[in-house]
Amino acid sequence: MRNKRCAAAAGTAGTLALAHGTLLTRGFTSAGIAASSAGAGMMSSAAIANGGGVAASGLVALLQSAGAAGLSTSIKMTVAFAA
Repeated sequence: MRNKRCAAAAGTAGTLALAHGTLLTRGFTSAGIAASSAGAGMMSSAAIANGGGVAASGLVALLQSAGAAGLSTSIKMTVAFAA
């Protein structure tokens, strides 16, 4: 059973690595949203839709938090829960 959990954790860690890499390439970095990126376009659209501000509970904020959290933290959490 433990081997299955370890394999699942490894698969999940790989998935998180891909997801985190995708966030980084879309402009959601630990330093903030990169200029002229897809993330910047999303942020601009969200700000226009909300009258100039970006909702703290919105998709843009969620993606930025996930991009800023860092890959190692996500992987450590996944492995800890699987063990």
